[in-house]
Amino acid sequence: MGNCVILKPSEKVPLTMTRVAELLHQAGVPKGVFQIINGSVEAVNSLCDHPKVVAVTFVGSSNVAQLVARRCRALDKRVLALGGAKNHLVALPDADIEMASKDIVTSFAGCAGQRCMAASVLLLVGDCDALLAKIVEKSKELSRGTEAGQVGALIDEISKTRVLKYINEAEAEGVKILVDGRSWAKEAKGYWVGPTVLLHTTSNGAAMKDEIFGPVLSVYRVKSFEEALQIENNNDYGNAAAIYTSNGASAEYFQTRFRAGMIGINIGIPVPREPFSFGGLYGTKSKYGDMDITGDGCVEFFSSRRKITAKWSTGSYVRDDANFSGQM
Repeated sequence: MGNCVILKPSEKVPLTMTRVAELLHQAGVPKGVFQIINGSVEAVNSLCDHPKVVAVTFVGSSNVAQLVARRCRALDKRVLALGGAKNHLVALPDADIEMASKDIVTSFAGCAGQRCMAASVLLLVGDCDALLAKIVEKSKELSRGTEAGQVGALIDEISKTRVLKYINEAEAEGVKILVDGRSWAKEAKGYWVGPTVLLHTTSNGAAMKDEIFGPVLSVYRVKSFEEALQIENNNDYGNAAAIYTSNGASAEYFQTRFRAGMIGINIGIPVPREPFSFGGLYGTKSKYGDMDITGDGCVEFFSSRRKITAKWSTGSYVRDDANFSGQM
């Protein structure tokens, strides 16, 4: 679209985007069109404040997303800041057990749960014992490592400590631990926490409400569609939600009532890509700013519209490209 881009990657994982920049330059992108700067808070503030930076996007925690959005808005800049998520899944008794269990485990444990599109809360409506048993079984089968199909480590010691804290506090509150990933932290060196499944007896508690950003799934039994929707609708985030059912009427009921920007049916948290727009619900802790980062919203955000009005008298219009030089 003709924009020059300055990217500041996370200081915890700078090498990936450095490699992307190298590949872009090898592909022919002119020097200076795509640039990388590394740093922490000072680098972020400088980018937000620089008078020649007209639009800012951000992906990260909700607290920082809100700070970035406020700083840019105060300077009259276009901003789209994506924050955290607490993605809810609802499962009905008629859900396909094999498909649902595979999707749900992959969703909450994939990337060690370190992604805004991870499943976080599973609400079971009615008798879903067989599904829960299969989720527990598949979670216990996962192994740690860096190969395909394995669960990797957390990014650093701070993240490991935070995830373990949520599990320990949940246990102290009386939450039943169906799969305990704390064993990985004891058995291996590094920042390991294994897939963890928590069965709650109340919809309150930090593990049910906060973004943990680790391989932890909170499960809670509800008695009705309305109770499931009330819990999903009342969470502070609005990134994504999904329903597992074999009944189209049930799917339609939930898809029109979920309070989230991205809705999935029999999908372990939807990730719509181009040409569709990707982004959470505005006005929640998942999104601060305008439009979306892909699809039509992306084009709108990264471009400026111009309006051209022209008038030609009858018979006077001529287009002579051959004799047009751009100069008088």
